[in-house]
Amino acid sequence: MRTPSALTGFADEFATHRGHLLGVAYRLTGTRADAEDAVQESWLRLAGLDDAGRAAIRDLRGWLTTVVGRICLDRLRSAAVQRERYVGQWLPEPIVTPFGMPVSEDPLEAAVRDDGIRMAAMVVLDKLTPEQRVAFVLHDAFSVPFGEIGGILGCSPDAARQHGSRARRALAQADPPRRVELAEQQQLLEKFVAALLAGDIRAMTELLHPDVVMVGDSDGKGRTTRQVIVGPDKLVRFLLGLLQKYEPGALTRGAPVLVNGDLGLWLPPLPGRDGFLAVDEHIQAMSIRDGRIVAVYDIVNPDKLTRITRPALS
Repeated sequence: MRTPSALTGFADEFATHRGHLLGVAYRLTGTRADAEDAVQESWLRLAGLDDAGRAAIRDLRGWLTTVVGRICLDRLRSAAVQRERYVGQWLPEPIVTPFGMPVSEDPLEAAVRDDGIRMAAMVVLDKLTPEQRVAFVLHDAFSVPFGEIGGILGCSPDAARQHGSRARRALAQADPPRRVELAEQQQLLEKFVAALLAGDIRAMTELLHPDVVMVGDSDGKGRTTRQVIVGPDKLVRFLLGLLQKYEPGALTRGAPVLVNGDLGLWLPPLPGRDGFLAVDEHIQAMSIRDGRIVAVYDIVNPDKLTRITRPALS
């Protein structure tokens, strides 16, 4: 039997956990749509229980976290097959907010901001198997016991622990750089953009870490690199070559934004003319190590930019 008044109470409590659940689901799937769908599905499963089933839940937050983990595992397994057909590299969907604007009340944007769900860390999570990702995120980030994780994965607690250990080692080896202060990020980004627009190869190279990489994501729907560019020399040549293909001043129309809480750049679309290429809309995020740019993530796939918050152009 389902009592409407009892379900209303659960709905109110569910709303208090929504931001947390979105953060869990986004860490697990890397896309806003999948995260929101997983959270909605968890509500439907809760609402589908009878009074006795809901009364048996002692920790609603923990129960919902486990349910979201199970739903996201299914999404990750399906996504692994879909990405085999993806053109070029795949990056997580960015959570973008204007730089210097009032704090957003969007629950996912708040979760990303407050929990530090950085793009660099999300990129590393994408390299894990679905089982490793679920085990690591649920246990290390949200303290879900391996016994419950084993139930989600369909394996023993020891096997779930092994999945988590392998994921932990993979993240330790990847060693995503820590977040630096926004003021330092802003100073470095401004210097690099100025050097790029001036065509100053030496200045650009000095601002890039020896291990710098650039990863582009377009799925063939926009212009960016399809292969990972490694090293300062190759990256500088690539960027300066692009600069010659666009109308003078096209790249100065960009605006700083926050991409998963770190400083990045939004580049608005611009039609091609006078023999110059059209500019696709870009979101570019970066990571910093030892005071230099160590990674650039260039997201051009329009499917991943439908939900971003764009800055106003002056």
